[in-house]
Amino acid sequence: MPIHPIEYRYGTVEMRKIWDRDEWLKRMVMVEAALLKALSEVGLAPSEAADKIHGLIESGAVTLEDINRWERVTDHEVMAVVKALAEASGTYRGYIHVGATSNDITDTVLATQLRDSIHLIESKLKDIAITLIDLSEKYKDLICLGRTHGIAALPTTMGFKFAVYALEIFRHIERLEEAKPRICVGKMSGAVGTMASFGNKGFQIQKRVMEIIGVYEPMIATQIVPRDGLAEFVTLAAIISSTLDKIANEIRNLQRSEIGELEEPFREDSQVGSSTMPHKRNPIKCEKVCGLARIVRSMALAALENVVLEHERDLTNSSCERVMLPEVCLLLDEQLKTMVDVLKGLKIYPDNIRRNLESQKDLIMSEAVMMAMFSKGADRQWSHEVVRRCSMEAWKTGRRLRDVLVENPDVRRYLTVEEIEKAMTPENYIGTAREQVEQVIAYIRGKLKA
Repeated sequence: MPIHPIEYRYGTVEMRKIWDRDEWLKRMVMVEAALLKALSEVGLAPSEAADKIHGLIESGAVTLEDINRWERVTDHEVMAVVKALAEASGTYRGYIHVGATSNDITDTVLATQLRDSIHLIESKLKDIAITLIDLSEKYKDLICLGRTHGIAALPTTMGFKFAVYALEIFRHIERLEEAKPRICVGKMSGAVGTMASFGNKGFQIQKRVMEIIGVYEPMIATQIVPRDGLAEFVTLAAIISSTLDKIANEIRNLQRSEIGELEEPFREDSQVGSSTMPHKRNPIKCEKVCGLARIVRSMALAALENVVLEHERDLTNSSCERVMLPEVCLLLDEQLKTMVDVLKGLKIYPDNIRRNLESQKDLIMSEAVMMAMFSKGADRQWSHEVVRRCSMEAWKTGRRLRDVLVENPDVRRYLTVEEIEKAMTPENYIGTAREQVEQVIAYIRGKLKA
């Protein structure tokens, strides 16, 4: 009976499969088989032993029921796998798990899970990046209100907003790619990492197992792979999650009834916004992204605490990682999937964007006026104070700033009515916004094609 929402509500089928218990067992047996193959190649086990284990994988001869039965006896999960494999291996039972310690197997399995999870995460990040640069290109000339501290600031463009997000998403792709050799790391070096159980064949065996499994090997490790790599992964996941939170939060704010510039997808034919208010079109998808980010971020602390273990290892990290890593991957996966859907179906309302621009009655153009006065020789500090006083008068009286400016003799000493009108036009004061957007678009598209 499902209890935790992660069991039935969050994450894609593909991500669930990576962390599925049946898949875990399959990977455990694959690592044991890889070890046997490596042992056979250095003359420590017959080649038929590895073939036998591969046959067990194909036939599904070792089941979770077998593992659970043996774990009730041994109270040791990995030993339960070893016992079940030995039981099914017949005459080759004596070669199972030779020279290995439990974390040689579990850390190598974990490396494959992280490798495959990162592949899915990167795939969705690329989808988001492409969607964002498409939006950037489409709306690079759509002037909108820029806000700082939640207050109207200067004009910007909607495409500029999307380009900022696109490059941030792309940086996450680069971070993950660069971190893989530190994150997707297995080991095959024995009880305290010295490889003593493999004699002089330790380096050869570890290298070969990691080649077969397709993960990186450590230069040195104790009984476990040091947990700084896992901490890096979870921290990266938290940073990615926070970027998704940032984008979703902006969409939520711009969807507010009194703003109405953006709106996440809403199925008008069937979707219900409220059980009592029929009119509601709530930003539930973006709210979910923001809510899940709180959980993912909280996991970063646990991952950092797991770096600190006693001597060559203790078990305090194990139970934490069983909960933390599947949750981080599935919840981030859910955020990514949701954000892809939101951005691909995002609704943009240009009329409302223009309305909000004009609602400021020219106040957002105060800097443009100050800079125009400066360009005509006025002192910058003096110009700031003149325009500030005009702005406060416009704010207090509800008049348009341009009208107050035209009547001000200090302003008119430097600017004509036509020059004031020009400075009051948002389209004339977006600087290099268009060029910056085009630069981001070209950069990301070029990198993704490479």
